[in-house]
Order: sequence, then C-alpha cells, then structure tokens
Amino acid sequence: MTNKTTTDIQTFINEHPFSRYQWMILVLCFITVALDGFDTAIIGFIASDLVQEWGVEKSALGPVMSAALVGLAFGALTAGPMADRIGRKKVLVLSILVFGGFSLLTAFASSLNQLALLRFLTGLGLGAAMPNAATLMSEYAPERKRALLVNLMFVGFPIGSSMGGFISAWLIPHYGWQSVLVLGGVMPLMLAVVLIFLLPESARYLVVHNKPQPHIAAILRRIAPLPEQSHFVLHEPGQVQEKSALGVIFSPRYLVGTLMLCLTYFMGLLIFYLLTSWLPLLIRETGASLSQASIITALFPLGGGIGVLIIGALMDKLNPNKVVAVGYLLTGLFVCLVGFSTSSLALMGVMVFIAGTIMNGAQSSMPALAAGFYPTQGRATGVAWMLGLGRFGGILGAFSGAFLMQAELAFRTIFMLLAIPAALSALALMVKYYASLRRPKEERIADNRLDKAAQKA
Repeated sequence: MTNKTTTDIQTFINEHPFSRYQWMILVLCFITVALDGFDTAIIGFIASDLVQEWGVEKSALGPVMSAALVGLAFGALTAGPMADRIGRKKVLVLSILVFGGFSLLTAFASSLNQLALLRFLTGLGLGAAMPNAATLMSEYAPERKRALLVNLMFVGFPIGSSMGGFISAWLIPHYGWQSVLVLGGVMPLMLAVVLIFLLPESARYLVVHNKPQPHIAAILRRIAPLPEQSHFVLHEPGQVQEKSALGVIFSPRYLVGTLMLCLTYFMGLLIFYLLTSWLPLLIRETGASLSQASIITALFPLGGGIGVLIIGALMDKLNPNKVVAVGYLLTGLFVCLVGFSTSSLALMGVMVFIAGTIMNGAQSSMPALAAGFYPTQGRATGVAWMLGLGRFGGILGAFSGAFLMQAELAFRTIFMLLAIPAALSALALMVKYYASLRRPKEERIADNRLDKAAQKA
C-alpha cells in the first residue's frame, strides 16, 4: 500500500508564491465585484431619463431606489448559509445569473411597480455575490497578504460604479436608458459561463466537507507541484462542533465578534449612505453653487481605492482590528473637520477627500477582517451576515438625512453628530478584539499551536 503525504491546505498555500492560477481567481472575483458595482449603481444612471420618458415625479422613484438595497440585505443573509452548505462557487455563479437575468428583464419594465419588484430581485443576486467572492478569494490567499488581496478585489466595486457612469453617458443618448440595463444583464450572464469553466471551488471548503481527494489535488496542482499520493487536511483554529453555519457564527466562541462586526459595518454604511445621499444638499446650505457641491461630493469616493490598498497592506503587517478601528476614528475626525471648514470650499474639498479615502478604506476592509475571523465551516455565513445586516445601516443613513435637514441643525453640528457612529465602529472592533483575548487559556494555547503549524513558511 502506497504511503500518502499529508498536506495541510493553508500551509500549502502559505508556502508557495502567489501563482498565475491564484491571480486568475483574483481577476475573476475582481470582475464579479466590478459588475456588482455597475448593477448596484445602475438605477442612478437611468433615473433622470426614466423620469422624463415616463412623466413621473422624482419622488416616485423612492421605492425603486430602496428596493435594490433591501434585496441586497436579504440576498446576503440567505446566500451565506447556502454557500457554507453547498459551496462558494455554486452560490456565486447562481447569484450572478440572478442579478444578470433580472437586470436584463428590468429593461422591459413598463411601470414603477414592475421596476421596484425587478430591482428587489436583482438586489437578491447582488447581495449574494459580494460575500461569496470575498470568501472564495480569502480562502485562496496566503495569510501573509490575505487582507491586501481581498481588498484589491474590492477595488473593483467603485471602478464598476464609475465605469457605469461613463458607459451610461455614451449609451443612453444613442440607444435609450434600456440599453444600460441590457448591458448590465448580458455582461454578468457571460461572466457566469466563464466562471462555470474557470473558477474552482474553495479547496478549504472541499476538505471540510470531505469531498473526493483527487478533485482537491487537481485544483492545488494548478498552484504548485504536489506529491503523487497526497491526503489533504485543514488544521484550522476555532472550529466549532455545530450542525449549521449559523450555529457557528452565533456560538459562544464567536457571538460577541459577530455582533461587533455587524454593528461596525452597520454604522459605517450609515455614515457612507447619509453622506453620499445628502452631502450635495448639505453643502448647498453653506452657499455653494450646485456645480461646487457636486464636485466636492465627487471627491468623497475618489480616493477609495487608495485607502483600501493602504489599510489592506497595514492589516497584513499589524493587528487588523486595531488598524481598521484607527481608520474609523480618523474617519470621525475628518468628517468632523468637514463641518468646521465652511470658510473655504477648497479646504472643505480636501477634508471630504481625506475623510472619503479613509472611510472607504476602512469600510471595504471589513469583509477581509470578517473572513479572517471565522473558520471555514462558517466563513461565508459570517461575512454575508455582516454585509447583510450592515445594509440596514445604509437604508437608515439614506433616510436619516431627511430628519437632519428637517431639524434645521447647523452644518457643523450635523458633521459632529456623524463622528458618533464612526467612534462606535472603532469601539465595537476593540470589543471584538479584547473579547477574543478572554477565551479560556487552554483554548488559546491550542489555537496558537495550530497557527504556528499553519504559518511555517
């Protein structure tokens, strides 16, 4: 009988250089997230033409605008447990087929009710795609650069959103608003076919679910050579004896961390959506012109890619909880300074740019932080539930601006209030960090041994 070599999946990935095969996985996940960004923002690109063609009030688009956000939340909440049960690749491909198919159908909508329903259904697919792309990428990344690689993938989202604006500006005058929705449907459907043939299932998932060893070997040989006879295992700290993925993330070991991650993401999206939705109107209140307010608002997401990569690189070198917590504290500080910069629009623009760079960097780093926190058996669920529950913070942020405007608070006061959720985000991450240090001593010692074994690279 031939002796088999035991190979730990994560140690294998850690010990070898980042291969062309892993780069291909990163590129495919990047494109997935970019198309997610395109289709999430698509309603904003077609709204004005829709209002003109259908002769409806702008306010009537409110339910259409929020329908996708609600769909995003429910899509994430259901897709995570499904991915931990049947696989990341299957759910990712299914989610792309859903948001591509319903985006295509939206082009043929003939009423606002139809449009709202189809945007909700599109949102289900959009909400399911992002957490699974993050989970799959994190499970093929070496630990030494995991946060940077996952964050690099997330740069696709703002790029997809921005490209959507440029593409729409060219398409709509020539082919009408429906053409943008057709493109937003056809591109994901084409990508889904590519993913079926090129994207592998997570090797970690396959080991945890006792899938055939030759299947796992065939995938890993695309990364680096393997002994002929290999038996694959996953020595992973933090595994929980629970029947369901939801049972894992809400088990005593992970409960505090799960609640704190959800709270952090909720507060972060509250700030983000409140500012992106209401910043132009708030700036107009200071006496700025419409064009000045638009330019300053456009600076908020502009440096997001830079912030994501810087924070990702720091997370791989320092304690990731502290790095992201400091990011939220700095967000609160610079958001506050926006309120004190009314004397100079140029200074306000600088403060908005810095606040947006740090805010986008911290917020986009949360999936990488969550992916590193949970074990394979509950990782997709943990990431997805953080994103899904956090979406309700975005919905609250989009609506709460109206109440702030009605309260007729001073410009400075509104931005000082926005520093509170940023501080709460930082506090929540530190609670998560210190809660993990209070686990039983013998449990931490056992985990540390497994960590050292996995990191011998």
